[in-house]
Order: sequence, then C-alpha cells, then structure tokens
Amino acid sequence: MPLTRTPTPALRSFRVAARATALAALLAAGSAAVQAQSVYVSSEKDNKIVVFDASGKQTGTIDVCQRPRHMMFSADKSKLYVCCGDSNQLGVVDRASGKMVDTVPLGDSPEIFDLSPDGKVAYVSIEDENVMAAYDLASKKPLFEVKTGGEPEGILVSKDGKFAYVTSEEANLVHLVDLTSKKVVKDIKVGNRPRRFALSPDGKELWVSNELSANVSVVDTATHKVKATVEFKIQGLRQPDITPVGVVMTRDGKTAWVSLGRANHVAEVDVASKKVRRTVLAGKRAWGLGLSPDERTLYVTNGLSDDMTLVDTQQGKSLRTVAAGRVPHTPLVLP
Repeated sequence: MPLTRTPTPALRSFRVAARATALAALLAAGSAAVQAQSVYVSSEKDNKIVVFDASGKQTGTIDVCQRPRHMMFSADKSKLYVCCGDSNQLGVVDRASGKMVDTVPLGDSPEIFDLSPDGKVAYVSIEDENVMAAYDLASKKPLFEVKTGGEPEGILVSKDGKFAYVTSEEANLVHLVDLTSKKVVKDIKVGNRPRRFALSPDGKELWVSNELSANVSVVDTATHKVKATVEFKIQGLRQPDITPVGVVMTRDGKTAWVSLGRANHVAEVDVASKKVRRTVLAGKRAWGLGLSPDERTLYVTNGLSDDMTLVDTQQGKSLRTVAAGRVPHTPLVLP
C-alpha cells in the first residue's frame, strides 16, 4: 500500500502562493490581451475619440479636433491619425499618452484619407473643393492636388504606392489617379453615390460600396472594369432604405462584411460567389466597420443611434450594443 504524506504548513503556504502567482499572471495576460485589442471610435459631434476594450467596455476618451471622422494608425501603431471635417485638420494622437499632440492643416471639409506605403504622405479627399490632395506629414505642407468629380470621399492607395482610387459621390465614378503624373488616368463607372473601398488580400479585386444603388461594384484591378455586382435585399425593406457604405474583408479574402446604412443591418458576403450569406441586425444607420484581430468580432458604428454594435462573426448575431458618443463614425481596431 503506497504511503501518503500530509503536507506541512510550509508546503501548503507555498502551494497557495504559487496558485496566487499563477492566477495573477493569467489576469495580467488577460488584461494585456484586452489592451492589445483596443477599439477607437471617432465621435463627430463630441469632438472626441472614445476608447473601448475588446468587450466593448469604455476605457477613456481623447479630445481631438472638430468633427473627427476617418482614422488610421501610423505604421508602428504609436500614433493615430484622425481627419477632422470642421476644423480642416489631420489630428495626430499619441497612443501612449492618449492625447492629440499635433495637427496637419488640410483643405475644406476633409473626409477620408489613406497613407503612402512608407507612411510619409497622406492622400485626403477634400469634399468641398472636389479634389484629392496630398500632404507631407513631416513638413505639414501640401504637395499637390488632383481634380475629381463632385464630393470625393473614399480613397485607397495601391500597395505599390503608384496609384490611388478615389470615389466621386456626384459623378458615380471611381477615379484611378496616377500618383507619379498626378493625373486621373481612368474613370470607372460604378453604381449611384459610391462611398468606400475594400481591396481583396490578393489585390485582384476592388470592392466599391454604392450607397444609393443598394449594391457593391466589384472592379477587376487588372482591367479596371466592373466584373460583378453584389446586390442587397432585406425582407420588409424597400431598396432605397438599403444604403451600403462600409466594407471590410477577412485576411483570407473569403468573406466581406458590408454595412447597410439605414437598413440597420450588416451583410456577410461570400467573396468567391458574390452572394450574401446572411444579414445581422445592428443599430440605426450602420456605418463604419472594424474587425477584431482574431476576426471573431465585428465592430459596427451606428450613426443615428449613437452607439456601436459588437457582432459575433461565427454565430452571425449581435452580442451587445454600447454607447459610442454622438454620431460615431469610424471604429479603428488595434491589430
């Protein structure tokens, strides 16, 4: 019969301390994971960026310039750039201090921007001037402008930095801009009131949301022609009530999520077949989209209900909705 020993008081104390240390380590790791998945949401009417953890719990706010809209991280993720439509500035936020530390002057009513591959130049849609403007971020000086159709909005720079795509809401076009010659070299006819872009991971397809056509145009980047159209329908809603704006793709390029605006839903689309798999109820005027690093949570900003909906992408259902400031615009998820 095997012998058993009763632990001594010292041994029991050691085991308790070890368990406590392990538990503390697990809690610290969980806290770090949440911090690593911070979600930043620009609030147009509050002139703030609202900060959340991965679960949607608000952890703070950052005062920025007036009417913050689109946001992007710097290449090293140490800074956050925010485009402010009423103060005509690009705000520069230091993530470590949680404060706006600098601004870059822009044109009248800037909205969406993208960065050059080296992170040195910002290309910005200047809505009221009908131009795409380029700015040197170090010197804060304008570099050049390219005339576009009325109300330019979406901007996407090619991976090699040679071209930029720009939507014109009034002209129903996507302009292909040669950034070397600083000219529009092709106009691509898409749907009505094109808004935003998503580029497939292999770079072969450019998805363009058409707000007033209730669809997405899929552009072949080799020919720069529309190769397919993704149509959206929701039972009980008229087509004019379905207004797609935001588009985001998974890293494997198999799934696209599209916000459907005043339809108050987001759609999950199979990229290969261009068919809608399902739609998920969000808040009022589902607008901006952001995926968590593990792509299991979709963050949806709802501009008319002043909140953000967290969607479980595996189950295809809303998890919760949290207040996100007045007129939340863009959710930016720390990768």
